Amino acid sequence: MDNSQYSPLTLAFLGDSVFELLVREALVKTANRPGSELHKEKLEFVSASAQADAFRIIESMLNEKELDIYRRGRNAHTNHTPKNMSVADYHAATGLEALFGYLYLEGESDRMNELFQKIWEAKNER
Repeated sequence: MDNSQYSPLTLAFLGDSVFELLVREALVKTANRPGSELHKEKLEFVSASAQADAFRIIESMLNEKELDIYRRGRNAHTNHTPKNMSVADYHAATGLEALFGYLYLEGESDRMNELFQKIWEAKNER
């Protein structure tokens, strides 16, 4: 099956874990800290608003196929109503997760890491 043919919510389901693993790995590599500190810092990357910001950081780097996957994820209809976040951020986060899920399935680890590194650097400059 062509990986782009998976439902965008299926790609986002996988991409949520992939993105969080990249965040966790990057955090662990910065310093040996208590789990509570790591968890707090992780939330700065994996919340819907943080993922919406992450998309804006890498948007100009994406090719047409990647943008298409993102848009499919962003526009997917969910049965979930977000709490404590904007609907726009929730959909943007779903799009980012779909993109990372797709790249993972495609075996595009270099591309995934390139995009994540750009997000990581931009977030740490603030």
